[in-house]
Formats: sequence, C-alpha cells, structure tokens
Amino acid sequence: MAFFRYEDRKVYYKETGTSMPVVLLHGDTASSKMFESIVPLYTNRFRVILMDFLGNGQSDRIEEFPSDLWYSQARQVIAFLEYLDCGKVNLIGTSGGAWVAVDVALERPDLVHKVVADSFDGRTLQNDFSENLVKERIAAKHDDFSRQFYEWCQGEDWETVVDLNTKALVECAALKLPLFHKPLEMLEVPILFVGSMEDTMCRKDLEKEYRQMEQLVSNGKTYLFPTGDHPAILTNAEKFADIVKGFFKQSL
Repeated sequence: MAFFRYEDRKVYYKETGTSMPVVLLHGDTASSKMFESIVPLYTNRFRVILMDFLGNGQSDRIEEFPSDLWYSQARQVIAFLEYLDCGKVNLIGTSGGAWVAVDVALERPDLVHKVVADSFDGRTLQNDFSENLVKERIAAKHDDFSRQFYEWCQGEDWETVVDLNTKALVECAALKLPLFHKPLEMLEVPILFVGSMEDTMCRKDLEKEYRQMEQLVSNGKTYLFPTGDHPAILTNAEKFADIVKGFFKQSL
C-alpha cells in the first residue's frame, strides 16, 4: 500500500503495468476502487496509476471538503505528479474527476500529455443542479446497490463522506464558483470529451455542450456513446478503452 504526503496528510495511490503513464481520477463519493474492474483493459499498454483524493477511499480523512472541491483536488493531483517525477502523463477523469483533470491541464500543461474528460456537465452546473443532487443522494442512501457502492469505495464512514461531498457541491453551486480556474480557451493539451447520450446524471444538452467546448479549445474531440449510463468509462468499458488507446496513440 503506497502513500504520498500532501499538506501533512496521506494520499493513497496504486500503480500497475508499464510504459506510458495514465492517471485515472475518480468521481465524487467514489474512490479509485471504481476502476478495479477495468484496469486490465489498460495495463497491456499503459502504466496505470490510481489515487484516492483526500477524504475518500484509503486516503486520510478531512474535516470538510472545500466548496471549490474540484480545483482543490486538481492541486492534489499536481503535487502527486510532481512527486512521481515521471514526465508528462495522460489523464482520464470521470464525472467530478473530469473537472479535476481539465483544471490540472490548465494549470500545469508541462505535466500533461493528453486529457480524457468523461461524463461531466462541462462549463457550468445546471440551475437545478443542487436540487437534483440532494434528491439523488437521499434516494441513494435508501438504495441497497448505492449503499453497497459507497461502502465499498469509502468504508464504514461512507455516509459522512457522502454528506460532506454533497455540502461542498451545493456550496459550489450557490456561490457560482468557476468550474475551470482558467478560461477553457487556454487549454494547451489535446482533450477528448466522452459521454453517453443515455446518461441520467448529466445535463440533457450534453452533446451541445461538448461540441461547444470542442470548438473553444485548440485541439479537442468529442465521442458520445448512444447507449450506457453514468459514467461511460464503466458502462461502455471495452469500447471506451479502445477509443482512449487510439486517442493517446495519435501524434500531437
């Protein structure tokens, strides 16, 4: 079990495979365990690196998540990449981890080769984001599958982690904090926006948002699966891996 220290706390990470490094960034209320079933799809070609953001999974707990949670997590990733000292990496961020991945690339393009941003709402949160989030989290606590997923990812204190995450995201929406801390137009690295048209947890106009973001960046692409729920990296796992491998292989 490996850890690196960030602000006097331990952040868990795990590596497997060889060759080009690919860092997978988990979503909110999840942990790196969400990727366990799909890691074998990548290790034949990549050095797969997983991490648990502070307050999640096997990383140290924190008293509360900041309202600018995704940017805070991006700073954790930057410190982690500096710690690894392995040159440029590819980033795959899913759900909340997609905002994290983009923020890392905006802040430190010297550390990032390419980015895959999967199953997220894009530049803004919808007006009913907080209302829908609270309803979804309340329902999830009473759903056996969701409860098992939370406990599997977080451990016995899963409910505290979920509540702290919900509080931070509601504050983020209320304060209308920027989801990207620099204009998306400043993104220097190639990016692939991926999602599923049937994703019930993303905005209804997902394709429109992705296409607009694609036009704003200097080197952007979009791929939307016609089927599959949230997130695409899991619900379209094998095809997703094939697309990502092709994207990472392409020359700049």
